[in-house]
Amino acid sequence: MKLDGKVAIVTGSGGGGTGRATARRFAREGAAVVVSDVNDAGGHQTVAVIEADGGRATFCHADVRIESNVRSLISFAESTFGGVDVLVNNASAPDGLGLLTGWMDAVAIEILGPMHATLAAIEAMRRRGGGAIVNIGSTSALGHGRKHSRWPAYDVGKMAQIRLTTTLACLRDQENIRVNCLVPAWIASPGPKEYWESLTPELRRERGVPDTLISLDEISDAVLGLATDETLYGRIMVWWNDQPPRLISQSDQGYQTLD
Repeated sequence: MKLDGKVAIVTGSGGGGTGRATARRFAREGAAVVVSDVNDAGGHQTVAVIEADGGRATFCHADVRIESNVRSLISFAESTFGGVDVLVNNASAPDGLGLLTGWMDAVAIEILGPMHATLAAIEAMRRRGGGAIVNIGSTSALGHGRKHSRWPAYDVGKMAQIRLTTTLACLRDQENIRVNCLVPAWIASPGPKEYWESLTPELRRERGVPDTLISLDEISDAVLGLATDETLYGRIMVWWNDQPPRLISQSDQGYQTLD
């Protein structure tokens, strides 16, 4: 799939992280981008950056926790640009969560949000003859022996995005809609980058913080690839720090050894 002349929605693209980077990348490839967020000022800033690059974009306020907001977002994309070809389920909000707090809000954002958006986008993509959906997970949902985040509800939500992706692989043959998922580790988004830069190399090793961060440009390139490579559907791309991104084998059972 080439993005020139296509319409892409990127949820959670009003901040300075992966959403904005992805929206800009898609616009550079010729897509008309619908920037979506609860942060109106940030969303309009993303649009301004895209337009300064010579791209096309518009902003639509949408809270992915609310199904009616998501359906309005899809309708807005169709009425403004003529349809929906790509959806990136990027919206996320780990800030403010705790070990035993914020669970319901996390479920609403990390699980119900992508579900609302996916169901509504499928309807719109049918009218276009197909499309692509990219979910954004996190390595914090993987690896039983790895260090997880401090937010169990967030990790549960990110794991849900992984399974949502694999179980919708059949949409490629049924609807010409491909669903894939990017599962990155530490990204150079403003918050993680500021924390990473505040630590010495010694402290990073002590706290299990990686030596390098994945850049926003690298993330946006990976999302672009998952959205446009027509050979990929129902696939999970895992990207640990200090390693290249790799696709999980379709024959992987989800575990290698048992104690």
